[in-house]
Amino acid sequence: MASFSFDIVSEYDKAEMNNVFAQTEKEIASRYDFKGTPAAIEWMSDKKGIKVIGSNEWQIDAVLDIIRKKLATREISSKVLDLEKQVNESNLRATKEVPFVEGLSQDKAKQITKHIKENIPKAKAQIQGEAVRVTSGSKDELQTVMSSINAAEFDFVTGFTNFR
Repeated sequence: MASFSFDIVSEYDKAEMNNVFAQTEKEIASRYDFKGTPAAIEWMSDKKGIKVIGSNEWQIDAVLDIIRKKLATREISSKVLDLEKQVNESNLRATKEVPFVEGLSQDKAKQITKHIKENIPKAKAQIQGEAVRVTSGSKDELQTVMSSINAAEFDFVTGFTNFR
């Protein structure tokens, strides 16, 4: 009997993130309420996140709203943004580092495998590094797993690769 598989990963499209960054920069430059303020965004090291700059926490939240809207128009979940870091205020300027979430930790992978075992018991899920490999004898069953994962409300982005 043939066995089919795919991997569940947590990653983002780097080209789309470049587009979101460029569009956000353009909107910040053109908005009247940001004229004469330090409002801006910069890449963090290795383009693994964005550094948001503003005159206060309110302005940083406004820039983050722009980023979320740009992500939504490009059909990227805002779950890719790690908003846990605090705003750093000094010298009439506030900054916030917003790294991108990538890779499945062991806890996240366990959440996925538990979800699969509870909802589609015939499919086999196993953790492999930063991915979860799902195998089954039926392609239809794997598609059921995909739709179940998409419908589940995880607090991180999920994607599918290596469909065989």
